[in-house]
Amino acid sequence: MTISNKATTPAADGFAAAHQALRADLEFQYRLTAPDPPPSPPEWLKELLEWLGEALAPVGRVISWIAGFFPDAAYAQFVLWTVLALAAFLIAWVTCNRLRFGRWRFRQPRKPLVESTLEEEDWSPEQAGVRSWLDEADTLARQGRYDDAVHHLLFRSVEDIARRRPSAVHPALTSREIAASAAIPSRARSLFTNIARLVEQSLFGGRPVAQSDWLAARQSYTDLTLAGAWRG
Repeated sequence: MTISNKATTPAADGFAAAHQALRADLEFQYRLTAPDPPPSPPEWLKELLEWLGEALAPVGRVISWIAGFFPDAAYAQFVLWTVLALAAFLIAWVTCNRLRFGRWRFRQPRKPLVESTLEEEDWSPEQAGVRSWLDEADTLARQGRYDDAVHHLLFRSVEDIARRRPSAVHPALTSREIAASAAIPSRARSLFTNIARLVEQSLFGGRPVAQSDWLAARQSYTDLTLAGAWRG
């Protein structure tokens, strides 16, 4: 059976016409052009990457050397990279603390507690309580009663110690025994001893307190009320 060319000509002509119309439609693209190449990075970036590659090359060799001791299992690689990440973090942390605080340390310095700050403020010699005690002693000293003035500071010092270190003060203890208490920091103990010694010399040694002794005892008491004398 043969097909006549006359029978297929109209269909072929219609197909050709449709194909020509489709190709003539500008909304369709039949030739795809290659995309434009991406812009090349600037020269300074290339130089920086090359420098980083050279600088980090020893680090890469060290990591490769360490990785050689681990098996190819996935868990081993995970452990390796976890350890390396922790090591890098610790190095960065210590370096940051070195830059911030001037010392190589893992922990940041602790901030003082609110209670400690309040305690230092309460025990400043500029506070009303301490100032009034000094005023009372100064009144006695202006009258020439240096013995009584120093004795007054001794009583106030014992009250200060009882507040700071309750375990160091008991009714039966003498001033010498209080001064020897290990519960009192050495700086505060030395200042209290200066006052107590003058009182002992005055009461039991018969030696009157001179003006210079009174001024020294007054300075010792002022220093005793400072928070710095109680550190340690």
